[in-house]
Amino acid sequence: MKIRFRYIVYLFLIWFVIHEAVLIIDGLRDEKEPCEFAIILGSKVNKDGSLSNRLQARLDAGLELYKNHIVQKIFVSGGTGKEGFAEGDKMAEYLIQQGVEQHDIVVDNQGLTTRKTADNFVEQFPDCKSVIVVSQYFHISRCKLALKKAGVENVYGVHARIFELRDLFSLFREFFAWYVYMFS
Repeated sequence: MKIRFRYIVYLFLIWFVIHEAVLIIDGLRDEKEPCEFAIILGSKVNKDGSLSNRLQARLDAGLELYKNHIVQKIFVSGGTGKEGFAEGDKMAEYLIQQGVEQHDIVVDNQGLTTRKTADNFVEQFPDCKSVIVVSQYFHISRCKLALKKAGVENVYGVHARIFELRDLFSLFREFFAWYVYMFS
């Protein structure tokens, strides 16, 4: 019985390591395919209304896609954090300051989760067949999964150019979150 349990633990660890490797590789491999939209997922807005480094890095990655004419429009999505700012509004404000035309930005302030962002996008743009999702590298695979399950045929990913110590926790969390999204 002890030996059988040990093998189960070893198999789980091997599965975990392989899944994490695939998640990292998928997240770091940018797919800059021409699409109508970049979907940029929200993150923390600081108490003073400024963007967290994480959020600015996501926006800068999406901005690069827009300026290089890889995407035509940008869908920014997030909720209102405990700091009291609507992430989507703050994201749009930053993009406009960087030269993005206001009519090329769609704001979703109801994107409280990755799944909700995907559902909100598809509800507004049911005929959109391909998008590039922009987030941290560890989050890209789950974003792709959520958008595909919501009905987007082709989903590509581009990661924000920022790495933090907290990514270790996020990588651990994403293992479980991916399977929750997969089977729900």
